[in-house]
Amino acid sequence: MTDVRYTKRTIVKEIVESRRLPEGSRSVRIYLPPGYNETLSYPIVYCQDGEDFFNFGRIATTANRLILDEDIEPFIIAGVDVDKRHRTAEYAPDGARHADYVTFFAEEMVPYVESRYPVRRSPEYRLLAGDSLGATASLHTAISYPELFRRIMSLSGAYYPESQRIVAQYADLSALQLYMIVGLQETSFQTDTGVYDFVELNRTTSRLLKERGADVFYEEKDGKHQWGFWQQEIPDALRYFMAG
Repeated sequence: MTDVRYTKRTIVKEIVESRRLPEGSRSVRIYLPPGYNETLSYPIVYCQDGEDFFNFGRIATTANRLILDEDIEPFIIAGVDVDKRHRTAEYAPDGARHADYVTFFAEEMVPYVESRYPVRRSPEYRLLAGDSLGATASLHTAISYPELFRRIMSLSGAYYPESQRIVAQYADLSALQLYMIVGLQETSFQTDTGVYDFVELNRTTSRLLKERGADVFYEEKDGKHQWGFWQQEIPDALRYFMAG
């Protein structure tokens, strides 16, 4: 039975206005840690697929447990929702809406959140988190805005050839720090753009990043391309960045 202290979470829903997104706005879910105090300042985790990270990844419950039981410094989470009909167009680097989405994320959503919540405004206190194409979007956002983002939680990243081509163009990505995991049962996964070997995609991308100086923790373990696997990996990923 889950401890009620973990499931008693404070989550606020915000609507961020946008001049870059066709819809004109986007919903963002804000998790506030136990003992939240506006006079303090907090690290922050920005999640792609915000609704899924909260509902299927159980990231807020996990955050409560880490903060309450493991002495992890309290942090805020901002989960940015996505319309699944436009997810590939926004998250894939060659998607029709990708440039506008990345600009919205960095230039509209982040300033909105950080003007309303006491967030530490330097790259070492911001973590980008994403699953599959959400990890891809996080990586390319960090590459595009190195003054804002350096740390990435990558859960089975969908690093298709275009992503690898973009990474390979850079001579120096030493500012980046990544936690990358992929499931060994992800060698033939059907996506909306074809069947891919996610293990090979992640192996190649981790190598490309390391060759360009990025600090990469990389692990392959038993798991499928689904939230049942990623939910179990989120605690270790958060400890990696938030502990100590």
